Amino acid sequence: MILGMSIPTFTLVHVILSLVGIATGLVATLAMTRSRLLPGWTLVFLLTTILTSVTGYFFPVPKILPSHIVGAISLAVLAVAVLALYRYGATGPWRWIYAVSAVVSLYLNVFVLVVQGFLKIAPLKALAPTQSEPPFAVAQGIAFLAFVVVGYLAVRRFHPEVARHQLRPA
Repeated sequence: MILGMSIPTFTLVHVILSLVGIATGLVATLAMTRSRLLPGWTLVFLLTTILTSVTGYFFPVPKILPSHIVGAISLAVLAVAVLALYRYGATGPWRWIYAVSAVVSLYLNVFVLVVQGFLKIAPLKALAPTQSEPPFAVAQGIAFLAFVVVGYLAVRRFHPEVARHQLRPA
């Protein structure tokens, strides 16, 4: 039992949080590439991604795993994103700091999704049973390059103060 739930139920909750975080993060991040801030999507993205990282620590394991290290990095990056957005309004240098930290936190969630996919989905596991085979490296490489491009576009194009100014009535 974990937090009053069976391990399979807790695992399902953890996976759902992760998938919601990824889906809402993709929407929020792609909006940043168009200089749009979607407050509701962004809030759900940040909350579910934080909860994904936190709940990952509740699984009973005998030692620290790579997923724990990724979770710690994710929580640190998410703390910066939350600070940049909700304390400093993503203005001035906090604009690009938010964009980078949001994209990195989403990437880390997708990175773990790819790892879990190759561990749990039989056809993927058959392609890369030890995750040291080329198909796994290619999948992670494609994900990484996609996030580098999206991150670059988000940093260059995300200017919420301009968008807020344009939304004000004249």
